Amino acid sequence: MEIMSILIIVGSRSDMHIAEKVTKILEENNADYDLEIASAHREPQKVLKLIKNKDYKVYICIAGLSAALPGFVASQTDKPVIGVPVSAKLGGLDALLSIAQMPKGVPVACVGIDNGENAAYLALRILKM
Repeated sequence: MEIMSILIIVGSRSDMHIAEKVTKILEENNADYDLEIASAHREPQKVLKLIKNKDYKVYICIAGLSAALPGFVASQTDKPVIGVPVSAKLGGLDALLSIAQMPKGVPVACVGIDNGENAAYLALRILKM
C-alpha cells in the first residue's frame, strides 16, 4: 500500500476553483498530495476505493449543497478529515452545517465557506510541515 500525505477529494468538477486554493498552498509548502473528483452520492464506490487503496495521512474534502463527502470519508477512516463547505446554494450555510454537525464518532474538522487556504494550512499543521 502506497503512503501519501494528503488526498484532496472534490465532490464536483464545479468546485475545482476551491481545490486550486488548496493546491496552491500545498505546493508552496512542498507538500505531497493527490487530487481526485468523486461524489459521495453518485460514486460512493469510487470514494471508498480512493480511501482504501492508498494510506493517506490527511483528507481534505470539498463539497457543496448537502456536503455529504467529508462525513462519508470520515466514516470510513480513522485519519483526520477536513471539510471545506462550498457556497453553491444558501451562501454555503447548508454545506457548512452539514460538515460541522457530524454525529459523535465521525469527526470532521470544518473550515470556513470556500476557504480552501485554511484547509491546506490545517492539513500542514496536522502533518507538522
